[in-house]
Amino acid sequence: MLLNYQYRAYPNTNQKLKLNTWLRICRYWYNIQLGDRFDWYENNHNNINSCPLICSLPKLRDNPNFYSQKKQLPVIKEDLVKVSYSGELLDFTSVPSQTLQDVSKRVDLSFSRFLAGDCNGNRSGKPRFKNAARYRTIRIEGQAITVERIDKDWLFLSFSKLEGWVKVRLHRSLPDGFTLKNALLTNKADGWYVTICLEDPNVPTFTDVDVIPTWDNTLGLDAVLHEVDYLATSENTKLLSLKSFRKSEKRLAKVSNRKSAKKKGTKQRRKLAKREGREHQRIARARIDHAFKTAHVLVRTGKSVIVHEDLNLKALSKRNKAKLDEEGKYLPNGQSAKSGLNKSWNDAAFGQFFTILEYIAQNCWD
Repeated sequence: MLLNYQYRAYPNTNQKLKLNTWLRICRYWYNIQLGDRFDWYENNHNNINSCPLICSLPKLRDNPNFYSQKKQLPVIKEDLVKVSYSGELLDFTSVPSQTLQDVSKRVDLSFSRFLAGDCNGNRSGKPRFKNAARYRTIRIEGQAITVERIDKDWLFLSFSKLEGWVKVRLHRSLPDGFTLKNALLTNKADGWYVTICLEDPNVPTFTDVDVIPTWDNTLGLDAVLHEVDYLATSENTKLLSLKSFRKSEKRLAKVSNRKSAKKKGTKQRRKLAKREGREHQRIARARIDHAFKTAHVLVRTGKSVIVHEDLNLKALSKRNKAKLDEEGKYLPNGQSAKSGLNKSWNDAAFGQFFTILEYIAQNCWD
């Protein structure tokens, strides 16, 4: 079974500079490919309800896809690439080849979902060009990674085209006989993290089992969201909420106000922006930790079937419609009170909790 373990990595200064350079090159390569796709999309289509008798479209060219864009890499690697707006030189040969190919795959996936939708037919929004804050992860395949040494609490990895060993903190022991598939290196607010995708032969793959729901083997969940309560079960028990954002709201607002008062591009603003990112990270981690602990409590009840509400989370946190009188003036619509409720729904993150509950029920069943 495939498992993903995330650990804190401690690269040295030279390795951090190298990894940041890799991120810069991958981000530039992503934006170039996405821009090429948008250029083809804008210049090679026309509305059928307003098409003139004489077609004004230029000579059509082939639709850029994953394979055609990936084939450009050998030509790009022949020389340094100069960025037009900054003048910096980028060396594509310094990045592992399969990492650059994965960038092409990410572009193809995001653009295909924009045009045709995913497997469920749900179309996503228009893909964005990535900046340093939106592109923070690079993927390295397993054949480019070597496990050099495993100590009691530390793991030492070596990556292709990266000098030295990367020190990784093992807060969770690796399973025996695992096969390393790939690794994701992510630059978060507090440092670098490595997500190891491995195959554990000792863990069986989850298979659906037909279970007939009865009153005895079924547990019902109701989203309460009232005062200190988070969930109510059919066994007349209530689980407490965390409200991580509510508890840190004043501290976060204080840091954000200080940051907005500083001039853009200054060292003080960058330091406060990093501190603001740490505050958001602390809130998100507390919320995820609460979701995992709550899910374990529910799974350990021993029930075979867990049923929860089919909440329309998007509508629950939606603004109220505006009300107008006969003269066109706005009337009170209760949005002031609804704003606080919207914040509470977003802070509870029931969508994330139900996803984690499904994962725990599939992989941690006793």
